[in-house]
Formats: sequence, C-alpha cells, structure tokens
Amino acid sequence: MTEQPHPESKPELEQFVRHRIAEAGGISFAEYMRLCLYHEEYGYYMAPRTRIGKQGDFFTSSSVHSLFGRLVARQMGQMWELMGKGTFTAAEQGAGEGHLCLDILNAVRDENPDFYRALRYRLVELSPDNRHRQRKLLERHLDRIDWCSLEELAGMEGCFLSNELVDAFPVHLVEKRGGELREVFVVTRGDEFAEELRALSTEEIDLHFRELGVAPVEGNRAEVNLDAGRWMEQVGRLLNRGFVITIDYGYPAAELYAPFRRQGTLMCYHRHTSSDNPYRNLGCQDITAHVDFSSLQISGEKTGLTPLYFGEQYRFLMGLGFVEGLIELQAREADENRARALRLTLKNLILPEGGMGETFKVLVQGKGIGRPELMCARRIRDIHLPLAGFV
Repeated sequence: MTEQPHPESKPELEQFVRHRIAEAGGISFAEYMRLCLYHEEYGYYMAPRTRIGKQGDFFTSSSVHSLFGRLVARQMGQMWELMGKGTFTAAEQGAGEGHLCLDILNAVRDENPDFYRALRYRLVELSPDNRHRQRKLLERHLDRIDWCSLEELAGMEGCFLSNELVDAFPVHLVEKRGGELREVFVVTRGDEFAEELRALSTEEIDLHFRELGVAPVEGNRAEVNLDAGRWMEQVGRLLNRGFVITIDYGYPAAELYAPFRRQGTLMCYHRHTSSDNPYRNLGCQDITAHVDFSSLQISGEKTGLTPLYFGEQYRFLMGLGFVEGLIELQAREADENRARALRLTLKNLILPEGGMGETFKVLVQGKGIGRPELMCARRIRDIHLPLAGFV
C-alpha cells in the first residue's frame, strides 16, 4: 500500500458513515463508496473541491491537451453526417469542470460551422460545484448548452458521451472463499473502519458473473459494478437514434477477472498520490475501479445498442488523426523547446504499455444507424508508431 501524505477527512461525513454502519450493523462496500463519493453535502464529487489538474487529485485525458477534445469532435462530426446532418444532440454525463465540452465546442465552431449550428450540447451533472464551474468555463458557448437530468434525454438523437464516468460508480467488493463468493461489508472496530466477509447482499452479483461467463478464482478479490450495467441500459432506452461513446480505463471481463489479478483494481487518488486504502481521507479522495467493458456491451445490447468499435485510446486517437494534429500544432511552434514540451505532453495521450493510451479504452455503440465504418476505426499500418520521434 502507498501511504498518502497530509491525510484529510471530513468529520461530518465520517460521523454520518459511522452512524449508518451502527444503524445497519455493517454496510456493503458499495454503499460505503457511494457515501464517500456522492453524499449530497460532503461527498467527494459533490462538495466544492479542485479535483482535476495540477492543483487537484488526478489528471484526465481532456486535461492533458485540447487535441483530445478536437479529435472526439471530429468523430462526432462524422456521426452527424451519418445521421443526415439534421439537429444533433451531444449529451455528456459527468463532465467534471467542462474542459472536454469546451474543447469539443471550440473545435466544432472553428472547423465545422454547419455542424456547430446544428449542435445542441446537454450536460448531465449531479454536482452543484461542477455545474457552477462548467457554467463559468463555457460562458462563450452558453447558447449551445443546457443542463438536464438523465431522464430528460428521453428520445434524444445524436451522441451520448462519457469520459471517466463509469470508473467512479460505486462497486461491490467480493472474494472467492471456500468455493463461494462472499461480499465485503464495512464495519467499525474501535476508532477504525474494518472489513467483514458476509453472504452476498444481492443475487444480482451472482447473476452478473453467470452472464459474463467468468468469475474470480479461489482467494481472489474483485469489484462488481452493478450500477454500470443499469446505467448503460438506461442510456440505451433514452437514445432514440445515434451513438454512445464511453471512454474509461478498464478491460474486457476475461482480463478484468483474470486469475493473476489477485486484489482487483480498486484505487484511491489524493493529491496525485495513489493508494489502495479507501478508509482514509473520507470525502477528500477519489475512489475508483477499472471498468468491465464486456458488461457494458452486454447491457447495451439489451436495449438495442450495437457495438461498433472497441479499442485502446491510442488506436482511437490515431484513427481520428492524432499524428496529423500533432504535426499541425508543432508547425505553429517556432520555439524548439516549446515544441518539445508539446510533444512530451501529447505523448501522454497515446503512450502504450501501461500508459493512458493503452489503459484507457473506447467503446462506441450505435442504435438505429446500421453498422457504419467510423473514422476512429481506420486501420493504421504501424499502429505502434515511432514514439521516439515524439520526444
């Protein structure tokens, strides 16, 4: 375990969690994680806090450089064309401070003005703090934007987008012991939070693994994100026609629950330091788990979403013209030191072998649009590309 410097905590949240544990005689880890992240007043994502960037707790792809949003906008532009160039809704859930939305709208406005006139951008955001930050950042595009609930998207036609949303959904923790699945419950022992293995809190967990056809092996711990499947089914029902783009770090089920992954993937982030201890810094650290992309595809198919593309982020970005975009940006930089810094920055988006480019995956699903050939799926002859040329 990597210990985090400068422990923080919200005493009010800790007191609330302890009361809930005492009241219920222990709570599932999923409930504990939900309280830590989404308590309406003290939760990590709900209370005012800088979460993204140098002054926050972690980086996202959209916080690295605006080229990421520009390439996503390019894919959306093709989707608009495939759908007949009519009114197009781009809905983004969990947009953070709004940087990806800003980069997409800037790119569409500058590169595809016809699409910009046809575009309506809708933000689904639970956090009052984030909504405030988004409104301030997106001031120049407010005539294109509105905020809504997920349910208000019913009947939408266009593209539903999420970037690093699903990894923050609360997860159940399970372990295989004595040939059966047991669930982690959070209890208190004195002044400390502790864990107990108990019977599963819901039959849905067993059903989840039967549906996938894989399960943890004896002695292994794993996460089960039941909310992710429910969410994808809801998105599929709300979308009348169009596309769903899901960008996040994760794996197909067979890799996520592979025997070598003994302790699962749960991680915490606080001041750019990682830890596997979710029982400290309550309300002040992010808690995440890698996404099961097989489950998202299976759940989507139940409501008519057809998988159109799945691959590593670096393949997705390369197909949309990452190299061309890099060359164009470098050409504008007269200073070689600044050009070198730009190359180093952008390399983070496509770095394979454990970097963002490989750990992050992109799933594109479609509904009512057949099986079009998407720009992001363009075949790249040398997909590994000469990274040495970028540094």
